[in-house]
Amino acid sequence: MSAEIDFYELLEVERTADDKVLKSAYRKLAMKFHPDKNPGCDNSEAKFKQINEAYACLSDPQKRAAYDQYGHAAFQQGGGGGFRSGGGDFGDLGDIFETIFGGGFGGGRQQARRGADMRYDMEITLEDAYHGKQAEIVVEVAQACEPCGGSGATPGTSARRCNLCGGHGKVRAQQGFFMVERACPTCHGRGEVIEKPCRNCRGEGRVDVEQKLEVNIPAGVDNGTRIRLTGKGEAGPQGAPAGDLYIFLHVSRHRVFERDGTTLLTRAPISFTVAALGGEIEIPGLDGERHAIAIPAGIQSGKQLRKRGAGMPVLQGRGIGDLVVEIQVETPMKLSARQKEILREFQATETGEECPQSKGFFDRIKHVWSDLTE
Repeated sequence: MSAEIDFYELLEVERTADDKVLKSAYRKLAMKFHPDKNPGCDNSEAKFKQINEAYACLSDPQKRAAYDQYGHAAFQQGGGGGFRSGGGDFGDLGDIFETIFGGGFGGGRQQARRGADMRYDMEITLEDAYHGKQAEIVVEVAQACEPCGGSGATPGTSARRCNLCGGHGKVRAQQGFFMVERACPTCHGRGEVIEKPCRNCRGEGRVDVEQKLEVNIPAGVDNGTRIRLTGKGEAGPQGAPAGDLYIFLHVSRHRVFERDGTTLLTRAPISFTVAALGGEIEIPGLDGERHAIAIPAGIQSGKQLRKRGAGMPVLQGRGIGDLVVEIQVETPMKLSARQKEILREFQATETGEECPQSKGFFDRIKHVWSDLTE
């Protein structure tokens, strides 16, 4: 099952972003993925089209309101938002405003409640985040009742028009000088009444069942990345549209690497002889390769060495980040008699120029002491 990418994630903005932030993010990404800047790259062209589609929706207040409520289903044929699948025309302005803003433009029956969205938390390894994977999940979710086909009525029967509201789903009452319109208390705004509820679902039109879903986790996902499966949430009552299933990814802690965006970080302890003389170490990468890291002579603890292209892949894009190795010089704790002898011989030949930082520090100490004793 393919996952539709959230428009806000595509534009790399928060859901509360204003028009100025949206426009700035769109221009930045459009320039980055424009086909003229990436000739012959199908991925960039596809990304450019996705970015344009996302901005066209979120820059329009009415489309954005529908998207925030219904997601991608708002723009699909038969989707809860009332848009036509071919473009930005409204299928029914009354239904749109009534559903989103609570207005009474349509005058007809209240729309059936859309099923609830659901959340599923999935833990993956850093290796999974690097390579991507196909995962199978099992969720218990309310689905349309099979015996009644989601209608809520006993098979062979059907709902009848509500006598109180005449099928409109609303009733009016006089309050002072005003006429107030409310959802019908008998049919709860549906305009229909089920006289013989289905025994399997008790008139709800849905039952809880376990379902197995295939989820495509793309390479480069990070902790907190959200994948949306449209229409895989709870089914709505009496055949109403289903909600969406949101999968939140949690990347487990790795034994070697830490992650900062597309950069992988690790700390490598080296002996003081390697630090003094220089050398080379190997770091196994998540790509399965062994990456050689050259250690320059005289390196100090805390120095960071960078290996280009050995980090994490860019989500939904091209390129790979870097591997950063922080060096930690380890002082030997167990020395043989011969090793101690060699170090004492070396110590006897020291002039102070071998460690300029140490020499500079103690020279400053001497000056301070001298000033205090004068």
